[in-house]
Amino acid sequence: MKRCVSLPPSFLIAIRLLSVAAATTTDLPPPPRRELYDNGRIIDISHKYHPEMPDWDSGDGIGQFLRLPHSMKNGSFANMSEMKLPTHTGTHVDSPGHVFDHYFDAGFDVDSLDLHILNGPALLIDVPRDKNITAEVMKSLNIPRGVNRVLFRTLNTDRRLMFKKEFDTSYVGFTEDGAKWLVENTDIKLVGIDYLSVAAYDYYLIPSHLVFLKDREIILVEALKLDDVPAGTYAVHCLPLRLAGAEGSPIRCILIKN
Repeated sequence: MKRCVSLPPSFLIAIRLLSVAAATTTDLPPPPRRELYDNGRIIDISHKYHPEMPDWDSGDGIGQFLRLPHSMKNGSFANMSEMKLPTHTGTHVDSPGHVFDHYFDAGFDVDSLDLHILNGPALLIDVPRDKNITAEVMKSLNIPRGVNRVLFRTLNTDRRLMFKKEFDTSYVGFTEDGAKWLVENTDIKLVGIDYLSVAAYDYYLIPSHLVFLKDREIILVEALKLDDVPAGTYAVHCLPLRLAGAEGSPIRCILIKN
């Protein structure tokens, strides 16, 4: 008569993992990397994170931001990665606490942002390629009242700046008067742009941010991937991480064709 032996649950789990690993082939084809889903109806407009993605005021990219302290190859029961990177890296969102210290201290972080503003009908438009987004440019775009979300595609996309490791201070962004014109003459509550900052570099950088964020009504989404996306109306969906106390967050952003 055979004797039954009761094995501990952890041992059974290990056996199952080993069985799965043994059945896994080493010649699997690489997984697809896509921007389009559902036959092109869903468009991913977030940039993929990698070590040579541009970082603010750096010529070296973001560097090695991902590590694997727990690896199955080194005896761990599962692979578990860790990452470390600035919250304003890649496609990301700004909260009012980014440039207003009293908002930062009061807790107006990315977890306090209105998801209704970050999700809904949006207009993707092309900006004249030869200048920053000034009041004159904003007026010429003729954005109608009632439009709450606008993604501004600029020369940054044509120059593929988000695909270059070196940070480029000549990127296109809003001037202070352009930001003021938008706030005073439109109903826009979500401003999206195609490089690391919505504001032109030079002396416009902080003043433009102050104009946009002072009343906590406008949300800034930066470093969008807008190449090869036709201008027009979409549903936009942008979801930041719920980082309590953080003034910025990486964000996954998609467009859905109407």
